Amino acid sequence: MPPSTNVWICVAGVIVLVVGFVAARRELQAAEGLDKLVAVGGVLFAAPLAAFGVEHLVLGKVIIGAVPVLMPVRLFWVYFVGVALIAAAFSLALGIRVRLTATLLAIMFFLFVVMIHVPNAAAQMHDRIIWNVALRDLSFGAGALALAGYLGSGAEIRESGIREAGDGGENVAVWIGRVIVAVVLMVYGVELILFPQFAPGVPLGKLTPSWVPGPHVWAFLTGLVCIGGGVAILIRRYCRDGATVVGLVMTLLTVFLYLPILLMASGVPAVLEGANYVWDTLLFGGAVLLVAGARPKEAEVGERL
Repeated sequence: MPPSTNVWICVAGVIVLVVGFVAARRELQAAEGLDKLVAVGGVLFAAPLAAFGVEHLVLGKVIIGAVPVLMPVRLFWVYFVGVALIAAAFSLALGIRVRLTATLLAIMFFLFVVMIHVPNAAAQMHDRIIWNVALRDLSFGAGALALAGYLGSGAEIRESGIREAGDGGENVAVWIGRVIVAVVLMVYGVELILFPQFAPGVPLGKLTPSWVPGPHVWAFLTGLVCIGGGVAILIRRYCRDGATVVGLVMTLLTVFLYLPILLMASGVPAVLEGANYVWDTLLFGGAVLLVAGARPKEAEVGERL
């Protein structure tokens, strides 16, 4: 694998980030406080899609191993998904056909869970990492589903931002999306507390680097945020605030933990792993922020689940 592979993966994500932030400049100017983060939730969700899309194209012969053996022309599907992810990234970043894109992304991620991750998890029932990967992709699909449901309930798109609409009752897709994300967050939170030696964020197999001070403390605090955020998301009144806080934490972890890990990585495989953790964590944070954006600020104080 040539070093340029990692460069193209990262360049793709950065390009979509820049394009998305430029397209969302009006929404950023209009938003206040942490609502600015919610305003660019779609952009933070889109950029990793572009990075992973390019990864599918340049590492297709490696990724083909994840395609179910029953699928015909397996390499074609790897490249097809890669192109689809890149197209979806620009669609979300530019605000073009966002509802259709979000719907198709939700279907795609749910198919990944059913066709790839569930069989893998069933074959290795006691491997928590495999289950966490399944839950991760499930949350990606749930975030996209919440966005599609929100847009289907009367929200308007202006450039790359989602404009708030009146809350005339929660769309079923939004409800399903936020419940899935909430459950995943609570499961992840418990795991981060039980296994604090692993890097916080999406609890996979990477140990927290030795240069991080108090690694167990950060894992414990992140776990508490995930559990608290999950509970808040289940309560419609607090859903937006809870999801925004979790999205903020995941974004900060991306910038201050996983980006330095990537920059300090040595060797092509280590750099690829670092890049995957950067975009993976940002994508997870973006999915949670999509749930936040699906809950208008005007939600009634007395509203319950």
